[in-house]
Amino acid sequence: MEEKEEKIYPYRGIGILALCALLVFAGIYRFGETALQTSSTVGNRELPIYSVDTQKKQVALSFDAAWGNEDTQRILDILASHNLHVTFFMTGGWVESYPEDVKKIQAAGHDLGNHSENHKNMSQLSAKECEEEIMKVHDRVKELTGVSMQLFRPPYGDYDNKLIKTSYSCGYFPIQWSVDSLDWKDYGVDSIISTVLQNKDLTNGSIILMHNGAKYTADALESVITGLETQGYEIVPISQLIYKENFHMDGTGKQIRD
Repeated sequence: MEEKEEKIYPYRGIGILALCALLVFAGIYRFGETALQTSSTVGNRELPIYSVDTQKKQVALSFDAAWGNEDTQRILDILASHNLHVTFFMTGGWVESYPEDVKKIQAAGHDLGNHSENHKNMSQLSAKECEEEIMKVHDRVKELTGVSMQLFRPPYGDYDNKLIKTSYSCGYFPIQWSVDSLDWKDYGVDSIISTVLQNKDLTNGSIILMHNGAKYTADALESVITGLETQGYEIVPISQLIYKENFHMDGTGKQIRD
């Protein structure tokens, strides 16, 4: 996906050293009530978190919830049978349609993640519209569960500099993925399993994308879990995998601790 670049103009009164520092070091973003020193900037690009640089043999499973709930309970049951916690990224429409499922996900100890209100291509929106897309579902989930979500996944994986900055300003870590199960293509159970377990990008710190509403996901999940565990991976929620402060990104979107 081609990213939009933001031009940086010199300002009068700022010395050369100060300007270089502004370009090299991170901005300060608000996260809840605490200011965090972070850097999502690589060159002139703002990047979401695709994966995490870690020596721990951990990966994160994530499920986008934007349509359907037929298999949600089955997925929750499979996760519970393995005593696993994952991350569910939910749209506002899904939250509105299935509020009891949202409560079940939260009660089971999984991350509640924000997937925007209306699942739009957010690079095409203004900063104000992006903020509204994020905060509408944020407020709905807060009212429903008492949880202030902290993880945001852009619909379609579509983002630009503006959206990443807006995410942080709203108190969110923007999250992508490094391993796509392709379950949304409905290629079948075996395809999902092999796509995840034999993926060239599967490594420590990988974030795996699945969808709770995809046709074959629930059927494949047990084998995906056991396959990951057989390879020695511990499956954790994204909130446990990522660094919350003092980090920077490399050009691939890997989060690295400072």
